[in-house]
Amino acid sequence: MKLGFFTMPIHPLDKDWRQCMREDREAFLLADELGFVEAYVGEHVTDKAENITSCMAFVAYLAAATKNIKLGTGTVNMPNAHPAAVAGTVAMLDHMLDGRFIFGISPGGLLSDAEVFGNLDADRNAMFVEAINTVLAIWDGEPPYNIEGKYWKISTERTLFKEIGQGYIPKPLQRPHPPIVVTAVAPFSKGVTEAASRGWDPISANFLMPVWAKSHWPSYVEGCERAGRKADPANWRVAKSVFVADDLATAKRYALDPNGPYVSYYRSLYTKLKKNGRINLFKTYRDQPDDEVTLDFVCEKLIIWGTPDKVADDVLALREEVGDFGTLLYAGKDWTDYELGRRSMILAAEKMLPRVNAALPRSEAAE
Repeated sequence: MKLGFFTMPIHPLDKDWRQCMREDREAFLLADELGFVEAYVGEHVTDKAENITSCMAFVAYLAAATKNIKLGTGTVNMPNAHPAAVAGTVAMLDHMLDGRFIFGISPGGLLSDAEVFGNLDADRNAMFVEAINTVLAIWDGEPPYNIEGKYWKISTERTLFKEIGQGYIPKPLQRPHPPIVVTAVAPFSKGVTEAASRGWDPISANFLMPVWAKSHWPSYVEGCERAGRKADPANWRVAKSVFVADDLATAKRYALDPNGPYVSYYRSLYTKLKKNGRINLFKTYRDQPDDEVTLDFVCEKLIIWGTPDKVADDVLALREEVGDFGTLLYAGKDWTDYELGRRSMILAAEKMLPRVNAALPRSEAAE
């Protein structure tokens, strides 16, 4: 099992934005130092708590300061951006990172973002498909492009000046394109099947109950079979909220503190999902009564906390429940306690992960 990092950070509303960004950046640099294999950052334009407004800008903020870790968008919310802008920026990032870029994409889930970008009442899934198809067509094509869809038209025909390079949209370093991943937030996701059929890989979200994350593997297998490619567990990433401390008392106190970063994270998501009629994502069975799905219930099920030994055991139990997967994505949280936030990542990489891999069959741990 490999260790990665994924954050759509939820910060206290009154925390200085500059400090939020400095600490978020430091978490990525620490992940690079500790040997995390990849790291993703989310984006939301209209959320004061989830306050990284551009994942591509944030990746650029990290590019020159990192050495080995692959950096990914987690995700570019495709309906909210022009495909030509996405194609050009991703191509530049891939070159800035010397091919260490992973292109994470989604239709976007924050309704206030959809409203501000004018697509709240639109078919955002259709926009998402057209947007990514357009980006890939740009990278596969040549000027003047002349790509016309329902939502966007891409052309430089009237202004193309080949002799001086005007009218060209750059291509990424990795050809035909960087690896593409999609976040899966729904049980039995059809999106995972469609993505796998196109050669893309899934990330199971850290706010999804394990029983529903488990449903993503058969969907992935179905898509891979459709494309005639092997469904390899190494390509499946599962994100989890993990807190590791040197002692159990500290781990329990920090992870379950009602005002701490872990419970605050799920309080924010719980409030949003409940308001939008999506509380089912926090259920452990389809017919579970809504009144059983409390914030305490969600935190009990979704936060893994403890010493390195306990967390390793819990991660192995998660693997038994959902099935074999290749990368555990450590879900980043606000560093309410700076030292504990850093220490948790260090212990996860240096103590917890080796214990997990030592318990796996040798052939699997070596992959």
